[in-house]
Amino acid sequence: MTRVNLIDPAAAGADVKPALDQIKGAFGVVPNMFKAVANSPAALSSMWSAFGALGGGKLGARLGEEIAVAIANANACEYCLAAHTALGRRAGASADEMAAAQVGTSADPRTQAALTFALKVVRDRAAISEGDVAALKAAGFDDEGVVEIIAHVALNLFTNYVNVALDVPVDFPGVRLKSAA
Repeated sequence: MTRVNLIDPAAAGADVKPALDQIKGAFGVVPNMFKAVANSPAALSSMWSAFGALGGGKLGARLGEEIAVAIANANACEYCLAAHTALGRRAGASADEMAAAQVGTSADPRTQAALTFALKVVRDRAAISEGDVAALKAAGFDDEGVVEIIAHVALNLFTNYVNVALDVPVDFPGVRLKSAA
């Protein structure tokens, strides 16, 4: 049971209703995570804006979703794992590719470099080295890509923490957490 109220979009105040309407337009429904975050108009605005900005970023939707499932799995966030697995499939990744990304692996060297880097940022609390950035650049990422990967990490940490801390009920098809390889 969630630890905060899930805001009913139909009864939402004017300070969050426009964002919830946009979210419903994007998903067809308002997912529970957004209903929980809607308790804070500032947090909802921040989260929704970040999703929009990064969704139109250089990395592309598929890589963003692969990064998201890796981070969700590392943080034991079942909500984000389920949501981003479904979104990754919609973005063109196969079920096997999403399952591999979940544990930080990919057959594609560029994706592998991004996953390795993103997980290092998470696990080492951003204590990365010149070598870590150089490896990412050797895989084809420029400075914009490096910064954008870190932005995806930050957004996913935010959503993971919201869902785990508030025990938000999963409203996407469930995906089992896995031990990292």
